[in-house]
Amino acid sequence: MANDILLKIEGLRASVEDKEILKGVDIVIRKGEIHAVMGPNGAGKSTLSAVLAGKPQFTVTAGSIEFLGQDLLAMSPEERAWAGIFLSFQYPVEIPGVTITNFMKTAVNAHRAGKGLEPLKAGDFLKLMREKMAFVQMKPEFAKREVNVGFSGGEKKRNEIFQMAMLDPVLAILDETDSGLDVDALRIVANGVNSLHTPEKSAIVITHYQRLLEYIVPDVVHVLKDGRIVKTAGKELVAQIEEKGYDNL
Repeated sequence: MANDILLKIEGLRASVEDKEILKGVDIVIRKGEIHAVMGPNGAGKSTLSAVLAGKPQFTVTAGSIEFLGQDLLAMSPEERAWAGIFLSFQYPVEIPGVTITNFMKTAVNAHRAGKGLEPLKAGDFLKLMREKMAFVQMKPEFAKREVNVGFSGGEKKRNEIFQMAMLDPVLAILDETDSGLDVDALRIVANGVNSLHTPEKSAIVITHYQRLLEYIVPDVVHVLKDGRIVKTAGKELVAQIEEKGYDNL
């Protein structure tokens, strides 16, 4: 059914510094689906996530992207976020001098303003923040720390999932969120993603490895290689990749 399509990518081609990275990508994501995008280094996986988020250094040269029936490419990065797109970075940035509390208060209220809603009252915001920190097993004292400053790799990724829980996106894009995580941190991140998933919300999980997809089970798996989707199948494709590698699919 057309009205259950959340994201539709057709013939997407994109370049950075005049080098073409995406060479004609087609993906349809329906509401409630989890899609995994796998592929070797340099295949274009992170470029795909960056284009969806609207990073300005990437130039779309052909194709279209519709998000909930809207032309995503005509929207600014802020408008995409307000519409319900969230990108979890492979390498979360540090923001010295800005506490997690102040950062999240600004982000949450900007989202609300984008939807024409009033800012959250201080008490309501702090209650929401405590609930979501507990949800991803973050200690309350983290709220006073500067964003990602001095955080371990696992703490940075957990903070990303906390941000996702606070912003409650319609489409979550996880760009190699499993990079550098130990097993315990991986489970916490995966549990957070799974708990936030609903029949109306979808996710794109970008990863090299099978490990994360043992915890976040995809409905559809795409193999991206040299800027193109070379194979799409169900979750059984993950085991095939693990057994044969990308070159022998």
